[in-house]
Amino acid sequence: MANAASGMAVNDDCKLKFLDLKAKRKYRFVIFKIEEQEVLVEKLGGPEATYEQFTASLPANECRYAVYDFDFTTNEDIQKSKIYFIAWAPDTSKVRQKMVYASSKDRFKRELDGIQVELQATDPSEMSLDTVKARAL
Repeated sequence: MANAASGMAVNDDCKLKFLDLKAKRKYRFVIFKIEEQEVLVEKLGGPEATYEQFTASLPANECRYAVYDFDFTTNEDIQKSKIYFIAWAPDTSKVRQKMVYASSKDRFKRELDGIQVELQATDPSEMSLDTVKARAL
């Protein structure tokens, strides 16, 4: 278990599931939550999961971290994929929770080697599919 500067531990399962997403493409997304000073895997989306299923899996009033493997076609018609790290902190979540997630984010993100794009979102419009596509190209 890795230990973060913020005192936050990262469960080994987080890195294993991320590697399964990155290297084996076993998952489309992984959602992480902080519970009792430790980052844990909360939900996994299979390879066939859609972006809509991913966004629907994020709680409306609580913070989460997530990684999403986004497939897209470039303007030159080349199939590509990018791994997004999304810091979800809705305006309606508790201030203390937002502070804990914000202070642990960089350390946790460093544990996940291979993140290509980072998004921070406080409401669903900030991580719409159009936004994700625009960041990919």
